Amino acid sequence: MTTTLLETRNVSKSFGALRAASDINFRIESGDRRALIGPNGAGKTTFINLLTGVFAPTSGRVLFKGRDITELPQAARVKLGIARTFQINRLFRGLTVLENVYIAVAERLGVASAMLRPAGSCREVIEESMHLLEQLKLADDAHHTISELPYGRQRLVELAIALGLKPEVLLLDEPAAGVPSAESHIILDAVDALPPHIGVLIIDHDMDLVFRFARHITVLVRGAIFAEGTPKEIGANPDVRAVYLGQAGHG
Repeated sequence: MTTTLLETRNVSKSFGALRAASDINFRIESGDRRALIGPNGAGKTTFINLLTGVFAPTSGRVLFKGRDITELPQAARVKLGIARTFQINRLFRGLTVLENVYIAVAERLGVASAMLRPAGSCREVIEESMHLLEQLKLADDAHHTISELPYGRQRLVELAIALGLKPEVLLLDEPAAGVPSAESHIILDAVDALPPHIGVLIIDHDMDLVFRFARHITVLVRGAIFAEGTPKEIGANPDVRAVYLGQAGHG
């Protein structure tokens, strides 16, 4: 039986006269593998920012497991189990790959202060961090600084950090941006290896990635839900093809 994890009810967001989100009713259930697609400027990242507390909605509510979290700040939502990656990565460029992941895992385990102690005193954190790096084929880069990595590899580090938070809901904002197409399968493999109860939402312009990943797709246009359905239904929808899929190059 599935459980509704994250839900919006009539969520809208305006920036002055610009209506960036319009009466969006949306839900992510346990085990979901959903995709959110739409033209540039459709409001996809704005909607993710509403889910994660970066923006407060102008109207409507955001709920997590039935609890109203509309006024809850970002950090509190992370602690509840809502993790995300960003369209543009936000890594500590002067730290190593391992240190970046270590910080996330240590914070989740409540031992972040132990970073001031010798590394050997946090063996559990190191082992879990290395496991995540191995999962994403990043182990060989563990002791390289972020600034030494190609941008595509940096995106994989950001995914490792999100996974290190052990989320119940994982929101991936263009995780394949800058990742060579030959390596995009690493992202899908990492998602496939997640516990099945986790709900995952992906935003990406790579339609091959989206259609391989998603069991359900929502199309956003001008801040409003335009269509929803299975990949087969969305791929065959002539209106969706007219406004988006044709320009995105799928099919």
